[in-house]
Amino acid sequence: MKNLKCTVLAGLLALTSGAAVAQDYPTKSIKWIVPYTPGGYTDNVTRLVANRMATILGQSIIIENKPGANSIIGVDQAAKAAPDGYTMLTTITAHAANVTLYEGKLPFDPYKSLIPISLVAITPLVLSVNKDLPVNSIAELIAYAKANPDKLSFGSSGVGAAAHLTSELLQYTAGLKMVHVPYKGTAPAMTDLMSNSIQILVDAPSGVGANIRAGKIKALAFFSDKRLSSYPDVPTIVESGGPKLESSSWVMFFAPAGTSMAIVDKLSLTVKEALKSEELIKRFEEQGILTVGNTPAEADAFLRAEIAKWGNLIKTVGVKAE
Repeated sequence: MKNLKCTVLAGLLALTSGAAVAQDYPTKSIKWIVPYTPGGYTDNVTRLVANRMATILGQSIIIENKPGANSIIGVDQAAKAAPDGYTMLTTITAHAANVTLYEGKLPFDPYKSLIPISLVAITPLVLSVNKDLPVNSIAELIAYAKANPDKLSFGSSGVGAAAHLTSELLQYTAGLKMVHVPYKGTAPAMTDLMSNSIQILVDAPSGVGANIRAGKIKALAFFSDKRLSSYPDVPTIVESGGPKLESSSWVMFFAPAGTSMAIVDKLSLTVKEALKSEELIKRFEEQGILTVGNTPAEADAFLRAEIAKWGNLIKTVGVKAE
């Protein structure tokens, strides 16, 4: 009985201590690792949300871009950081794909080395084509691709990126034969799409939206169940005559494993509060980005579902890491 009382007391003291730490947290600036280059989708979303979080928390958040190895370098650095609440991480869909693409080769445990803080945002992906390609819907694209096997090329921002896997998912579901051309980012892929070196590009609207609106490329459909308010004239994939597929690029915040759950919960609530900003919501909506802001448990469940979803596709179609 005495040992039981000691155990219960120790647990209560730990909870009390964690709550006290979270109440005072943060007392200094927070380093936030983004495992991609500055200026891209992941970096922009992180900076906008982090700036708002810094105001709420009363401490600065310093973004450190650590690109390389399909985000693995930056993720590994965060996973091995001190779990004191002063090193955080942003990841996107590729993080879930890497679990299968680099199975047994990752320098960290994708399930145990990090704690999800919150799913921050989701961006439905859009399929665009070269403006001279003689198709104006997904149904027409599928028919054209079937009539011309291996003659159409689709680009992506890299192997394992949401854009790449979504294109593979469409190709597999519709029974198409097309050629994948991976790039190091959306910008070079967009250049080749406009010059007709590739004919198809799936990406987030933040990467292709300006050229869609300028009429330099054609947007055929969003991989979503409803139209985006910022692109009311672009149909969903089903409306465009395609299979019922939904796919997005998402942004999630993480802490190193071992970080006090009181701190993780506080950061999760801070994300939710930051995402209430009308200015932030408006800026995201203009880019086709939908804000979320959920609990660590909900974020973890979402991540595990994404790992399973993309892992199954990667194994089924035989996607290989570069």
